[in-house]
Amino acid sequence: MGYAEKRVNYWRGRYKIENGKYGTVTDPTGAVVKFATKREAKQAADAEEVSVRRGTWRDPGLGQETFGEYASRWYEAQDLAASTMQNYKRHIEEHLLPDFEDRALAGILRADVDRWEKKERALYAASSVKTWRSTLHLIFEDAIDEGLITSNPAVRRRGRGKRAGRSRDRGPEKVITDPLGILLIAERTALLSGRDDEFVATVLKGYTGMRWGEIVGLETEFVRPEAVRVEWQLYELDTGKMVRCPPKDDSYRTIDSCDWLSSLVLDHIARTKPTPCACHGRTYVFRGQGAARSGGHQGAKLADVARRAGVSTGTVSNVLNHPDRVRDDTRTRVELAITELGFKRNGVVAEPAAHWRRNGFATWLFQPAVSGWYPKKAPQEPRPVPVLGEPQPGIPIRGRNSQGRADSCWLPIAKGLTPHGLRHTHRTVMEDLGTEKVLMDERMGHIDGSVSARYAHVTPGMRQRLMRGLTEQWEASLHARRTMCPTSPVAVLDRLLRARG
Repeated sequence: MGYAEKRVNYWRGRYKIENGKYGTVTDPTGAVVKFATKREAKQAADAEEVSVRRGTWRDPGLGQETFGEYASRWYEAQDLAASTMQNYKRHIEEHLLPDFEDRALAGILRADVDRWEKKERALYAASSVKTWRSTLHLIFEDAIDEGLITSNPAVRRRGRGKRAGRSRDRGPEKVITDPLGILLIAERTALLSGRDDEFVATVLKGYTGMRWGEIVGLETEFVRPEAVRVEWQLYELDTGKMVRCPPKDDSYRTIDSCDWLSSLVLDHIARTKPTPCACHGRTYVFRGQGAARSGGHQGAKLADVARRAGVSTGTVSNVLNHPDRVRDDTRTRVELAITELGFKRNGVVAEPAAHWRRNGFATWLFQPAVSGWYPKKAPQEPRPVPVLGEPQPGIPIRGRNSQGRADSCWLPIAKGLTPHGLRHTHRTVMEDLGTEKVLMDERMGHIDGSVSARYAHVTPGMRQRLMRGLTEQWEASLHARRTMCPTSPVAVLDRLLRARG
């Protein structure tokens, strides 16, 4: 049986583990329990010895490994997709280690986790904190499987704490737009980038619901006259490397495409003649941007001048290099546009990057297009996109004193909309058209595990009704845009508008 051992000013309990090996009663953190009386120490030691005989005893030395040491070992043992590994690393290094790195696993209590979560919620969105707590929960669960701890302090107990209901994890309302909004945003992104690529990509995303990585990773071989096949995506790691990987949740799918949308994408491929990229050796539908078009960009482009003057880029080039070949009135118009836009000739044409960067597209093209404002970038505060109002919807001005040279600015179309919001928009549009759920799930790449979904199947009639509905909405948006102005500075949209003249 166990026994009590007298120390200087307390008693400790000792019990037999095996022949020649004795243990000391400790608390869950591994610290020796200091009893005030001999009787208490003896009772605790007897209880520990009983657990040894029953085979339920647990070595108190387990769980004394620090959270930082275990998290590092846990991370190295994972073999997951590069994107998942990157997210876990960010969660651990940026949000878990600062609070738990030097704490023993067994010494982390539920109250510690709750205090950490409260502190994080004061700084970050509730949805993000929920994700980080899930990672913490997963780490503790694996520690339990290894026998290092006996309970998970990150488990969220039901019915405890402030009764906030679903509002506890409620995020901001998701912003969506309508078909006309998709068209207007696509036109503005093309004006900001100075090329048609962004117009085609934005329309494609808005009318298929493809994820951003699937748009960037769309290879030309998967664009067909009647559909777009989703086989791969390009995922951007924190290092800047673009990883070619399967679509999220292995959502391989074929997305039906309206005739006009297929023509738009196929014409874009024929016009741009994409070549294999150096990083993957694959031919992608869309290219990235060259030099940044805002923020660090210091001047207008040749295409901006052409749009302002209402001529081709070749005509602008002739005005700069062979002015004698251009009519006087045209040359005067081009020279005026050069002055108004502050165009500076440098003789260098930046090659477009192989792929878009998420931040570059979302921050400097998409966000200004939907809100009409450039975001904050030190030392500059948020500011309206300066434009010259003619031709409509206006040509963005860049360079020195751009705000002073502008005569207009853009009104918001759908302030707060993100590129991913176009995916929500597409789902909402399909709901509005009365599309069957089984077809919506197929297009979005979602899986419905219910019994009713198992017995539902997509029919040709469903597909045809959806294609007719999307086509009608596209035609209506073009008509509404043409009512605003029968032409556009964006070449591909201008051709579409003129064809309806």
